[in-house]
Amino acid sequence: MTALSGWQNFYVIVGSSAGALIGLQFVVITLVAELPVKNDLEQAGSAFATPTIVHFGAVLLLAAVISAPWHGTAAPAMIWGVVGLAGVGYELITVRRMRMQKAYSPEWEDWLFHVVLPFAAYAILAGAAYAVRFHPPRALFGVAAATLLLLFSGIHNAWDAVTYHIFVLRRKTQNRDRR
Repeated sequence: MTALSGWQNFYVIVGSSAGALIGLQFVVITLVAELPVKNDLEQAGSAFATPTIVHFGAVLLLAAVISAPWHGTAAPAMIWGVVGLAGVGYELITVRRMRMQKAYSPEWEDWLFHVVLPFAAYAILAGAAYAVRFHPPRALFGVAAATLLLLFSGIHNAWDAVTYHIFVLRRKTQNRDRR
């Protein structure tokens, strides 16, 4: 029995949640596609919607990796370390995209949930990949915390995007059509 065995149920739940939420995001994007689109909304989509799918995808990948029947922690740690480093790099791209898009002016909450918290989660993953050699139980709790942080950031961001499209953009479209 490896150190990962005790985490099976946790990652089945978290991975299933991420998979379901990815599916729901596709449904939401399909429904939102019915709204009139301005050119600058495409940039906003790559700044706000795409990272949410990336975070859910990272959670799903981590759940699959950790649920696999490994004989130790070295190989999965390398994978979650790569995910962590790639995620840190991706967050830098997200910052650039958020600054470049003109459809929406991000508030502090947007920076927190789209950049700061995911960046922290990915950094924790990278750190846990190194720490697993010295403190496996703590490192595995770090991976779990990072996974949950990505999942909950994604949930927040998905909800934020849906409410923005429904309550702000839809209202603007309805008001414009009444004129």
